[in-house]
Amino acid sequence: MKKTNADPVREVLERGVSEVIVKKELETLIRSKKKIKLYLGIDPTGKELHLGHTIALRKLRQFQNLGHEVYFLVGSFTALIGDTSDKNSMRPPMTPEQIEENFKTYKAQAAKILDFSKTTIVYNGEWLSKLKLADILNLANKFTVQQMIERDMYQERLKQGKPIGLHEFLYPLMQGYDSVELNVDLEVGGNDQLFNMLAGRTLQKVLNSRDKHVMTMQLIEGTDGRKMAKTYGNVININDEPADMYGKIMSMSDRLIGRYFELCTDVPMEEISAMEEEMMAGANPRDFKMRLGREIVAMYHGAKASGEAEERFITVFRKHDVPDDIEEKILSKGEWNIIDVLVETKLAPSKSEARRLVTQGGVKVDESGGGALKKVEEIEKMITIGDHLVLIQVGKRRFLSIRKK
Repeated sequence: MKKTNADPVREVLERGVSEVIVKKELETLIRSKKKIKLYLGIDPTGKELHLGHTIALRKLRQFQNLGHEVYFLVGSFTALIGDTSDKNSMRPPMTPEQIEENFKTYKAQAAKILDFSKTTIVYNGEWLSKLKLADILNLANKFTVQQMIERDMYQERLKQGKPIGLHEFLYPLMQGYDSVELNVDLEVGGNDQLFNMLAGRTLQKVLNSRDKHVMTMQLIEGTDGRKMAKTYGNVININDEPADMYGKIMSMSDRLIGRYFELCTDVPMEEISAMEEEMMAGANPRDFKMRLGREIVAMYHGAKASGEAEERFITVFRKHDVPDDIEEKILSKGEWNIIDVLVETKLAPSKSEARRLVTQGGVKVDESGGGALKKVEEIEKMITIGDHLVLIQVGKRRFLSIRKK
């Protein structure tokens, strides 16, 4: 991480942080020079880690740099239940085979941020799978139905007449018991995990007779402005190809530039504040967004790949008069006929108009996620829409980026 003149303790307690419980006590503990024990838990619900995941991982790395003891917890058991903290419906349970398959690449990805020579990996299936019914009932009697049901996500589902599974009430208990088993000083997680993390604070107090602090991290918006989530198809994965990663960053809203610098890079906060002041004074946001793209791509692919990604972007977009703020749409399948794409995305009002546009040479496509736009010669042209952006140009001024849902 880059050097900064900022107080490292204040930096770890405040940068990207939403809330700390209890901040004053945790700060006193850290400044006492005592080595604390902390953890982050991730349920392997997919194979890729995205920039949203990295916010908490980067916070763990900050604690590592201060000499503290970090645990990376894999929710091998809790993923079987399914956390719905940020969902408006029940999450389908996963099989052990799916969980194992998803985790295969997690460590390699997380190692781009964490120092695993100083990180202990644990699986909560090692202790949660051994709990007996009497143990679970003992955990359950520490909470009330009112505490569970008053959560916003449940209230919303009740209003909409959507089902709430009884097993969903067990998730906070299981995640909370992780804290007891690890006997930690601190748990780090997204601010959508606050209830679950506080459950761990309660159980730690009752069963281990000690406090556990809670640090919630800010959540970041994805390329479409909504919360970054696999279900929205708006994620920037840390395994994305450099050109694709750079292109996604350049396609996002200018209002997110400062947040991405704070949450996803090591650029000092004083520099970020200065950049925001310059943009408010009229400086072109594109220049700062390009720096952001360079910073993030370099973190996960190296400086050489970062430079090449930027050069490719300049060649493809700026030299071809492609605008930076292109609208993005999500399509539900991977193989499309070009005529169907034009109609589905409303680039053409009808199939007959779409055919006319193609036959007159008015449609260009870049399927590679960063290569040159090529004229579509045939109405039978099939294009593949994957996780990377596909750029479509109709006429001289109409552009659209699409990706698979």
